[in-house]
Order: sequence, then C-alpha cells, then structure tokens
Amino acid sequence: MKISKDSIGRKQTSIPEVRFENQQMTSFGGLVVFQSLFATLGIYDRLRDCCRHLKGGFYRHDIALRCLIIHMLLGFRRLREMDHYREDPMVVRAAGLRRLPSVPTLSRLLASMDDRAVEKLGAQNERLVLGRLTTEGPRTVTLDFDGTVLSTTRHAEGTAVGFNKKKKGARSYYPLMCMVAQVGQVLDSLHRPGNVHDSAGSIQFVSACVAKVRAELPCSRVEARLDSAFFSDSMVRTLGELGVEYSISVPFERFPKLKAMIEGRKRWRPVPGSDGRMEYFEARWKPRSWRRLGRFLFIRTRVRRQSKEPVQLDLFRPIEEGYDHKVIITNKHVAAGKVCRFHEGRGYQEKIYAELKDQTNADYVACRRLNANKTWLSCAILTHNLARELQMRADPPSRGLTAGRTVQWVFQGLATIRRTVLQRAGRLTRPQGKLTITLPDIAAFKTSLRHLLKAA
Repeated sequence: MKISKDSIGRKQTSIPEVRFENQQMTSFGGLVVFQSLFATLGIYDRLRDCCRHLKGGFYRHDIALRCLIIHMLLGFRRLREMDHYREDPMVVRAAGLRRLPSVPTLSRLLASMDDRAVEKLGAQNERLVLGRLTTEGPRTVTLDFDGTVLSTTRHAEGTAVGFNKKKKGARSYYPLMCMVAQVGQVLDSLHRPGNVHDSAGSIQFVSACVAKVRAELPCSRVEARLDSAFFSDSMVRTLGELGVEYSISVPFERFPKLKAMIEGRKRWRPVPGSDGRMEYFEARWKPRSWRRLGRFLFIRTRVRRQSKEPVQLDLFRPIEEGYDHKVIITNKHVAAGKVCRFHEGRGYQEKIYAELKDQTNADYVACRRLNANKTWLSCAILTHNLARELQMRADPPSRGLTAGRTVQWVFQGLATIRRTVLQRAGRLTRPQGKLTITLPDIAAFKTSLRHLLKAA
C-alpha cells in the first residue's frame, strides 16, 4: 500500500481538552484471562476455605486475598497504590465484587490472619502445584532447596539482623523455599527470621516436601539439589533414608584434607560435553565424624581473569589463567559428567527468585505483623504459580527431561504477560443484555488473548 507525505504529517498539534467520565472503561482488559482461570481452578472457593474460621465485617478475609493476588498480577507494589485502579470495572469484576475494600480495611484484614489461615493458604498453593504434577505424571521430580533474603527498613515482627549481602545491617526475613525444576513453580516455603543459618529447620522441611510429592506421585523418582549450606551428615543420612537421589555442594574450604587431595591430584579427567573446560576426579571419602563413606566429585573449571594490578595498558593487557574448584557429594549412580550437569542445573532457581521479587514483589515487607507478611509472601508465590499454570495449560511441554533438569516449558515472565496481554484498554458494555468487553483490534494481541482464553 502506497502512502503520501501529506498522509503522514499533521499541520495542527492542538492539545485536547481533558475530561473525566464514568464510561465503564478499563485499563486492564486482558485480566479477563485470569478471571477465567480463577473460575476454572475454583481459586476463590479455595481461598474461602482458608479463612472460613476467621470473623470479618462487611469484607471477609478471603476477599482481601483475592485483592492481593490481583494487585500483584497488575504489577503494583505498595497497598496504597490500589487507589490508582480502585474504580476500574474489570478489576472489580475479576475480584468478584462491586466495590474494592479501602487500604486500611485491607491492612486490618491482613493483620488479623492467624497461623491456621496462613498454613491453609500454603496448602492450597501446594495443591495447585501437585495437581499440575499429577496431570503431567513425570517419571522424575527434581526439588531445589535454597533460601533468600527479604530486607526491610522497618521494624516488622519476626525480622532480625543477619546476613544481608545487599543491605548490610538491615532487618530481614530469610525464607527457605522448595521449587520443582520441571514446572518452575514454588511448592512450599518455610518462613524464618533473617538471623538464622540457611540450614535452620531444613531437614524437617525437606522431609515434608518429599513426603508431599511421594503421596501424589508414588511411582515417580524424587531428586534433590542443595548448596553447601545444607552439607551435613544428618542431611545426607535423611535423604538416603527417604530414597531420594541428591547432589549437595561441599564447603571444601573447611576440610584441609579435601584441599590437600585437590592440590595433590595430578590426573584430571575431562567432563564429557564441556569442550575441555571442565575436568574431574572422584573419590570415596567422609569427614571424621561421619558414619559412612560417600561419593565425592572434585570438579575444576578453567577460567581467565584479568589482572587488577596497575599496568601499562598501552603495552599489554594481562590475563591470568587458573581454575575454579567445586566439590559435590552425591548418591547418584551415573557418570560424573551427568552428575555435574545435573547439579549445575539448579541455577535456574535464581531466575525464579528474581521473578518472585521483581514481578510479584515477594521481597516487599508490607506490614508490621508477622502473619500479614507471611500472607503477602504466600500470595506472591501463588501469583507466580498461577502465571505458570496458565501457560502450561496453553501449550504442551517444549522439551523432555534434560541432564540439567531444565524447566520443560519456555515460560514468559509475568512482566511480559502484563505488557502484552493484561494492560490493554477496553470498554465494558451490555449489547442486548449480554456483558461484553471490547478490546483493540491488534493482530498479535488478539492471537495471544484467544490462545490464553482457550486454555483458561
């Protein structure tokens, strides 16, 4: 199609007059997809079951949970930001209400959540993830365990000053999470203050997570991957007794004998598929206080580091070649290269943490009450899992079980879904008495919305 210059430019650039009217316009037309998903999964009935024992006023506690999940889906952080979409008809309708609660009312409802309600909310999240695993029926389920720091500048109940790499001296929580590698969802979390060690309560938590998976998938093989903070005789024995295949990083700096074994080793074997960058050897060993020997893999990776010393950069740029070393303990009976790729695959959980903090604001400490902050974290996890559930319903797995246990779907981040689907202007009307939302006729948007609606 040919166009002329006159059809491109505009001679007059007058500024339009601003007028505000209630015309049932929405800024979040794509929210209809999640409204359909909520109805399919019965999310609001599940939330009502969590809070049935709590007494509320005009607004019940499960209504506060609905509003909180939608608040996170839309990408808002502070509760006060609800005022910017309070009258949006699509948001109100998706929440199943005629009017959203005020911010003080929502704060009071969150603050009055008790331990029983928080525990039930976590159980509903587990039910969602385990339901997806039951539908897929994987032969192998890989669980990744790690903790993350949630910092705050306020004095919230249950926070403490502990290890905080980014904000030293700030009070924080330090929850321990269990993630399912195949679906990229968070199965469960253990809320803890910020001054505990990464392994605090980990044995009971790991055992409980394995038991939940085994109850739903008794024929599936369960694997676990953990970092060096969880390295202990009790953890290794527990995983062995549970029949779980595991790999755990070893803090070999604490064991002089392991350092001596690395320094004295002359022959290193190349790790298959690493192009000669990684080499290994393995040995049967145990710390003095342990009961039995274990399989230890010693891995070194060739690295090149630029020297930071003052140099004449106009003559040369010095590069130092060396090795980074890593030690892994495992009970897997496969080749060392497969064990190495399996253990390295746990790096995907850092992406899940990043999405939880950046896209559902899981790192925001919203209230001063402990149970309110536990509820906030649980809702953030549930929001993340719902976004993944929607995409798994829409598309089949794009890959099978890989050596690194890579997630089997190619997921879009919630921020991408928000930009391309949720944040679309629309108008709610009732032609011939049928509720209709009119959205922009954009080909890419129309295709994505119809695809997700069909899945939801």
